[in-house]
Amino acid sequence: MVPVNEDLQTSAPRRDGGAGHVAESAAGRLSEDRGARQGEDMPQHGYVVSEARAAGFWRRALRHPGFVVGALLVLALVLMAGVSTFWTPYGPEDLDMEAVLEPSSAAHWLGTDAFGRDVASLLLLGAQASLLAGVIAVGIGLGTGLLLGLLAAARPGRVQGLIMRTADFMLAFPAILTAIMLTAVFGAGLGNAIVAVGIYNIPSFVRITRAAAAGVWSREYAMAARACGLGPWQITWRHVLPNITGVIIVQASVSFALAILAEAGLSFLGLGTPPPDPSWGRMLQSAQSSLTTAPYLAVWPGLAIAITVLGFNLLGDGLRDLYDPRLRDERHN
Repeated sequence: MVPVNEDLQTSAPRRDGGAGHVAESAAGRLSEDRGARQGEDMPQHGYVVSEARAAGFWRRALRHPGFVVGALLVLALVLMAGVSTFWTPYGPEDLDMEAVLEPSSAAHWLGTDAFGRDVASLLLLGAQASLLAGVIAVGIGLGTGLLLGLLAAARPGRVQGLIMRTADFMLAFPAILTAIMLTAVFGAGLGNAIVAVGIYNIPSFVRITRAAAAGVWSREYAMAARACGLGPWQITWRHVLPNITGVIIVQASVSFALAILAEAGLSFLGLGTPPPDPSWGRMLQSAQSSLTTAPYLAVWPGLAIAITVLGFNLLGDGLRDLYDPRLRDERHN
């Protein structure tokens, strides 16, 4: 037998073992590099996916005629309110007694009222009151109603029953009645009218939020999250709220139209914007005494209210079609 060198016997395993150790180390470093790259790529991939979803949403939105028309009408209201903050043809207190009830002319595009004020300027300034009423009233209803609706869905039983019965009780008091009560206590004003409309919006948001959130709570992923030990508010924040955002946005757009209509009605009754501050509802009230001699005084603010409410309704219908997969599939079929 040929003697084998002990150094070779011991070195061969060491060389194999060293190679295996090097390979394992290289594989470990490679897997770590892959993991690091995957960790870096995952947020980018999620960002790309979210960008693709947003791009797809806007492509569908631009193909929806109701959404486009409604968005343009709402944009017109915002532009009117924005422009009137720094420019109007005339001021709200500029009286021209020599041009009382004058029809449309080069000096007064839409004519003048019984006090010689420019109707176009009053319309532009009235857009501010309408937009302000919609934003604050919807903000009150959305902020309060969303929290109470989520709480009712997360706490079924006594808490849910108390919240829903309170919402039902609040629905028994319309916005006009609430405004009358606030006026009797604090006096007439735009702020009281807006608060009254906002309080009236709360139960609607509570009911819609609770119904939509309850549907999400019954889904498998919500049950799995609860089984993993997540608390009610963690599940609400991570799973429930993102899945009901579309429903809330649609309700907010519809409530915006109702808030503008309610503000105009309250101002028409003398419970909203006080004189001499311009408001579309107050313009309609002032036009009552001149319907036979100057009917245009009621036409322009009436058209402004109708077009604005139509714009928000079309926008809400378009958003509902875009967010509801069933309606979207029916449209494609």
